Amino acid sequence: MHDEFTPEYAQVITRDLVLGELGDRTAERALADGEDPKDIWLAICHAEGVPKERRNGKRAPKKQRAD
Repeated sequence: MHDEFTPEYAQVITRDLVLGELGDRTAERALADGEDPKDIWLAICHAEGVPKERRNGKRAPKKQRAD
């Protein structure tokens, strides 16, 4: 969440965004109910319009090979 959103906004989303895909629950409530965090993340991505290529988080930069 922090990779895609600021820490402050991630907290607001988790607490306040009601997700229809999760039965009209917030991410916070869905986590408390035992939902899979990946399913919650994907529901947030759909609701917030996160592009598919960013749904797996930031990738570490490739290391340069020493030749």
